[in-house]
Amino acid sequence: MPHTLGASELNLLDAWWRAANYLAVGQIYLQSNPLLREPLRPEHIKPRLLGHWGTSPGLSLLYAHMNRLIRKRNLDAIFLAGPGHGGPALIANVWLEGTWSEIYPDVSRDGQGMDRLFRQFSTPYGVPSHVSPPVPGSIHEGGELGYVLTHAFGAAFDNPDLVVMAVVGDGEAETGPLEGSWKGISFLNPARDGAVLPVLHLNGYKIANPTVLARKGDEEVGWLLRGHGYEPFFVVGDDPARVHAALAETLDACHDRIREIQQSARAGAPGRPRWPLIVLRTPKGWTGPQTVDGVQVEGTFRAHQVPIAQVRENPDHLRRLEAWMKSYRPEELFDESGAPRDFLDALAPRGQKRMSASPHANGGRVLVPLELPDYTDYAVEVKAPATVRHESVRQLGAMLRDVFAKNRRQQNFRLFCPDELTSNRLGSVLETTERCWVEQRVAGDDHLAPDGRVMEVLSEHNCEGWLEGYVLTGRHGLFCTYEAFAMVVASMTTQHAKWLEMCRELPWRAPVASLNVLLTSTCWRNDHNGFSHQGPGFIDTLISKQGEVARVYLPPDANCLLSVADHCLRSRNYVNLIVIDKQPQLQWLSMDQARAHCARGAGIWDWASSGSDDPDVVLGCAGDIPTLETIAAAHWLRQRAPGLQVRVVNVVDLFAIADPHEHPHGVPADQFVQLFTRDVDVVFAFHGYPNVLHALLHGRQNARRFHVRGYNEEGTTTTPFDMVVLNRISRFHLAIEALRRARRPPENADRLIEECELMLRRHTAYVKQQLEDMPEIRDWTWTP
Repeated sequence: MPHTLGASELNLLDAWWRAANYLAVGQIYLQSNPLLREPLRPEHIKPRLLGHWGTSPGLSLLYAHMNRLIRKRNLDAIFLAGPGHGGPALIANVWLEGTWSEIYPDVSRDGQGMDRLFRQFSTPYGVPSHVSPPVPGSIHEGGELGYVLTHAFGAAFDNPDLVVMAVVGDGEAETGPLEGSWKGISFLNPARDGAVLPVLHLNGYKIANPTVLARKGDEEVGWLLRGHGYEPFFVVGDDPARVHAALAETLDACHDRIREIQQSARAGAPGRPRWPLIVLRTPKGWTGPQTVDGVQVEGTFRAHQVPIAQVRENPDHLRRLEAWMKSYRPEELFDESGAPRDFLDALAPRGQKRMSASPHANGGRVLVPLELPDYTDYAVEVKAPATVRHESVRQLGAMLRDVFAKNRRQQNFRLFCPDELTSNRLGSVLETTERCWVEQRVAGDDHLAPDGRVMEVLSEHNCEGWLEGYVLTGRHGLFCTYEAFAMVVASMTTQHAKWLEMCRELPWRAPVASLNVLLTSTCWRNDHNGFSHQGPGFIDTLISKQGEVARVYLPPDANCLLSVADHCLRSRNYVNLIVIDKQPQLQWLSMDQARAHCARGAGIWDWASSGSDDPDVVLGCAGDIPTLETIAAAHWLRQRAPGLQVRVVNVVDLFAIADPHEHPHGVPADQFVQLFTRDVDVVFAFHGYPNVLHALLHGRQNARRFHVRGYNEEGTTTTPFDMVVLNRISRFHLAIEALRRARRPPENADRLIEECELMLRRHTAYVKQQLEDMPEIRDWTWTP
């Protein structure tokens, strides 16, 4: 591509790039002597070399060229680094722009600050080698590969003036999540959204192996990307001057195409455009040492991490490192004090136009609170406990429908769901918005429109990643999926929780909306789907996270669900998990009761208890089906053993039972005793794996008296009640356990246990013959 850039502009780009590369090498190797005014000595080298060089030159190149485009065209842009350990490059560029020193004044923009910049990189209590929350301008952490494009699209949704450069490493491109995320353009509406400019960086190698796409020719790579709907632009080479010229022209052309697409769409043109994409093919470890100890390094996998090792011990390696750093001619780039020379400022954008200072990358700064309807308007009328059935999630759908309506002007709320919106009973939202779809539509399509705000794609990774990018840039949302398959994104949620944990230590990071996850189609009611759909393990993922970030709610009915959902949508800087089934279920509490119960997190249900002041046994429960079985067990015991004193405790906020030293929602010790007594045995029915509850109870007084029943990896295609029987959490199993654990068991306890066991045998025979639950189980309701 012929270039029209003047020599001075190309020289400036090259100078910035050399400065960033110098700083990147310094971070990896040095802890002092940044400007090489004296020969390097072993004591200048870090005790441990933990940096990664291989991806840094390409990232710094792209960052410099984006800065040029921002200044030339007055853009709002952010930069997402997908390659795993791109920290040296991004930190170098942020420091050159001045943002690092503004946020961290002790790391000044001079030689002394450069020393501190080097010393803190990849060292104890410093910053990691990948792009992480301490790096200004970041919303994407490259510690786990595969998510850069989903985060980029999430950032671009409803951000009409934002350009997101998303650099995809060729190793990252081999991951399943990244391969699925190219489809984001099928949901990116140029009439209302910003633009994502992917850059597939082919530098050839991972840690020790070649990358698949780098070994394909440009023609084959182009076929692949065109098949995904992109218009690829190739920049290939190893001569810096030629690459600078080609990349500058290519970026201009790509932005021209983006503006054409957006102007056309905003003038009313329909259809999905073919968005531009850059393929950058440069050597691994570009501008680093070509050979070390007679072995080729540049352009091979050996450039991936630390190209020259044993620098402290090997004088020749130390000399090679010094020669490498001097090759960037730092005396031309930094003045006598170590500050970047004034001419470099001509490339850096100003103020919030700097990608490292963009408010979009510190989303709490642009966060507009949701306008929420009064959730009590959607209450289910409960005149008496357990007398009416309702699909609880359907009530939440009605509430979310009006959330969309109330925030139509702000356009700051979206619902993300893997093709299961109506299956999960949230279809009411389609009364006020459509499913987003920018591809072609045909007769018979249901509620599809380019301006829809429901994001349905059969990829948990895309849904979760889009939501993460969306909330990190200052918006709100909800991710809903089947419980068993939330495990697909357990690691993504873990990484987001870790991000939030780190942000809590950074006062300059403004709080963002919480990541809200709703799990329905739960393990207990996947009757026809069978064993593969029966798994509550996502709770385990959240339970292990720090208490300042993680929240788990198990509302037992619709009114509790509405109260919990309202709280979660208002919250900041949490990962909120809500678990409740979508099937019709008995309703327990009026709205006033539900609101008070959810505020406490756990409470005694006096109406279901008998003689709760001095109980013989406590029946605890957390989760909708465990609550049903617990109340039915209490009811059965009241009828068969009226002298037995039973207390029923329901837990809606799972962390309420945790030790308050371990989680801020843990109730104080005296309240815990008020709920569960000091020494009475507790038979606890839990939605998930029993070990989760035992772990939470650790540290509580006499925790061994808790006997937990939960999901024990028993399942099949069967009836709802047979699922609880298989896992020994049925009302009859709970009643047997209560009779055995009671302080003062009734005289007829043995006979009552035999009666329960008979009912279990009757149930098994009935189900196998009739293929449904017994009527007295299926139609059970509470009676006083």
